[in-house]
Amino acid sequence: MKIIYAFIDSQNLNLAVRDQGWKIDFQRFRVYLQDKYKVKQIFLFIGYVPGNEALYTKLQKAGYIIIFKPTLEIDGKIKGNVDAELVLHAMIEFENYDKAIIVSGDGDFHCLIEYLLEKDKLDRVLIPNRKKYSVLLRKFRSNFDYMNNLKEKLQIKRRRVTQD
Repeated sequence: MKIIYAFIDSQNLNLAVRDQGWKIDFQRFRVYLQDKYKVKQIFLFIGYVPGNEALYTKLQKAGYIIIFKPTLEIDGKIKGNVDAELVLHAMIEFENYDKAIIVSGDGDFHCLIEYLLEKDKLDRVLIPNRKKYSVLLRKFRSNFDYMNNLKEKLQIKRRRVTQD
């Protein structure tokens, strides 16, 4: 049985699905990755923001291995680009998996995707938004799965409040 690891650019994923009008339920997403792709380990790369500890704990309890990137506040916006960390951890873990899934539409992962493909280690690239991903990744289209049609399956469901 193949050992499959997923490497998720959380910022790219979040912004791409929000751009489509929904928010991802990370608990459901983990189950989806395990059921559909038989993923064994899921690495989530995220900028560390003080005060979000409850979110990080929830993600860890949901089964994610969280890799934090220090963040900076620039002009009132929080910046924490996780690209280098994702590429580094894909290489650190290289001998531990048979195939990798990259979750991002960011062209900065071109070199990683190309290398994984050359080494027969790429399973799929999950593109969060079919309409907005880097042109640098187009040559890998045969390895893409798009997430646009997963809204009903993966979005955060609002709880209905019932009144007596």
